[in-house]
Parts: sequence; C-alpha cells; structure tokens
Amino acid sequence: MSLIPTNLINQPQKMLNLIAQRQEALGDNIANMHTIGYRRKDVDFSQYLNNSQTASTLEARTIEKYGPAPIASAHTGGEQKTTEEELVLMQENYMIYNVAVKELASTITQIKTALNVSAS
Repeated sequence: MSLIPTNLINQPQKMLNLIAQRQEALGDNIANMHTIGYRRKDVDFSQYLNNSQTASTLEARTIEKYGPAPIASAHTGGEQKTTEEELVLMQENYMIYNVAVKELASTITQIKTALNVSAS
C-alpha cells in the first residue's frame, strides 16, 4: 500500500498536461495562420476529464467553457481566428493553468499534512 494516494496527484497532473497541449496547439495556430491549407487546432479537456467520476470543479468549469472537441483536432469551415483571438485564447489558457497549479499545490499541502499527522 502506498503512503501517497496517487489518484490525488494524477488529476491535477492530467489537467496540466492538457493545458500544455492546448498552449502548443494555440501557438501552432498563430505560427501557421497564414499557411495555405492549415487548419487550426484546439484541445478539448472534456474528452479526458469527463471519464472521471471524481471530476473537480476546475475540470467541470473547463468542460463547460470549452465544450466537446477531440484533442488537437483540425477544425474545418469558417472557423479562422485572428491573431488577437488566438492570443485571447492563450491568455485564458494561462489563467486555467494558474488555477490548476494552485489546485496541485493545495493537494500537495493536504498530503503533507496527512503524512505529518500520521507520523505524530
């Protein structure tokens, strides 16, 4: 039996990985927006976070805000965004990142507290 409950750390870690993937996709969109035939990409958090029965409020809010779309999917149609719109999406992603880091730090603090209490 492990002393550290890995499921508490896996959820915030999964969220941080998805945020990093989204940041990369948004960066690719800006870099390639004038490339002929390029289709913008975005990352959907719900595909991976909806599967968990213990989805946190951060995950629920993220799913609600960004809705369903597959990971790094190429969007077709008239969904071209301007550089400014892509930068706004990057800023939103950064804010979600800050919340996820705070959630992870809180989880680590809770684990430390539990270990300290059990050691007493």
